[in-house]
This record gives sequence, structure tokens and C-alpha cells, in this order.
Amino acid sequence: MNTSGDRLKALLLECNLTPSDFAAQRNVTPQHVNNWFKRGVPLSRLDELADLFCVNRRWLRSGEGSKHPAPLAAVLPPVPSGDSLSPLLAQDTEHVSLPFHRIQNNTLQALPGHCQAIPRRAMDALQVPLQAAICMSMPANNMAPLLPRGSLLAIDRSVTHVVDGECYALLHNGRLRVHYLSLGHNGTLCLHSHDRLNHPNERYTTYQRRVQGLDILGWVFWWSCLRMARPG
Repeated sequence: MNTSGDRLKALLLECNLTPSDFAAQRNVTPQHVNNWFKRGVPLSRLDELADLFCVNRRWLRSGEGSKHPAPLAAVLPPVPSGDSLSPLLAQDTEHVSLPFHRIQNNTLQALPGHCQAIPRRAMDALQVPLQAAICMSMPANNMAPLLPRGSLLAIDRSVTHVVDGECYALLHNGRLRVHYLSLGHNGTLCLHSHDRLNHPNERYTTYQRRVQGLDILGWVFWWSCLRMARPG
């Protein structure tokens, strides 16, 4: 891909958009889109299209730098300098019980009697308020293989501001979703999956978030999963 037109064409393929559908969405003619393929994306449209596809303007224009806003690679939640969660998890015997929740009737509801034990010192290291922490089950495969469907998730409901590349639980049209998030132009919210091949990026304006009931439930700070079968 040597030109911005080539990169635009590839982005349409990733999103399963035909050039004619894309032209209609952008209120331009198909000939305009064909011209962009051949001559490159106009400078006046770079910000708009980079925001639309949740990619970096520099990458779209020249192919230089990272494609997506950094850091979109999957990483473990940050640990304060000089500390490590590994010895904490291994040595700590004092645990806290985080209540399990589910989405029912478009609201977050606790499941009485269902809890998950988490080392207290690990919670303290990440500065997670106990009263704000809940557990839920990973609802889909979009974050596989990092978070397979059914993985246990611990969520800090006190963190709802978006830090690019961090993993969050969302309530969207009455269902639970889990994605990496980033912010685009004019406050648009971009949803990224770990399995990008089968789950293209999604973008929602402030208006779309409001009418679709798209809310950030909290930051995913811990997860655990069990293999479904023994090898062989």
C-alpha cells in the first residue's frame, strides 16, 4: 500500500464496506471515492476519515507510524513503579470478595451469593476502591485469545474516563460488551477488539452513544479463564 488511496481501499475491505456504500455514507459520489483511490485522500478529508476508521492521520496520509492510536496492543493493567503483582498474588492470603453482576432488563444487577476472591494487596496496588469493584463474565469472543468467552472479569466502576488502549466493560443496547477503547475527533468513541480480523473497529458519536444507550461500566483490571478441555 503506497498511497493514502490504497490504504483507504484496504480500510473499506476491513469494514466490509463497498465504495458505493461508503460514498453514500459520506454524501459524495462514487466517482469521488474512485478519485481518492487513484489520487489519494484529499488533505481536507484526512482528519474526517482517520477519525471514522479510528486510525492515525499520519499513517493514513503517508503510511508512516502506527496504524492505530497507541497503545492498542493488549497489555496487563499498569502496576505502580517498583511493585509487581506476581509476588502479591503468590504470597497474599488476605482476600476480598467481589460480587458477581449480570445485565438484566438493561441494568446492572448483582447475583446474590456469587463472589470472586481477589488478593487485597493486589487491589491496593492498583488503587481499586473495594466498593467500586465487581465481577462479570466475558460475553463474546471478540477479545480472544486474550479473553475467551466466559472468562472471569474484574471491573473497576470508578474508572469510566477513556485511556487509549485500555480495556473496558460497556453497556450497549442492553447488553454487555468488552473492548479496548480510544477517543477520536469531537469525542467519538472507538471500539477495538483483540480479534481484529473477525471484529472490525466500531465508531460512535456522542449522539449515537446517547440514543443507543452506550455507557462505559468501568475498567477491566483483572481476568482469569479455564481451558474448556484437556489436550489430546
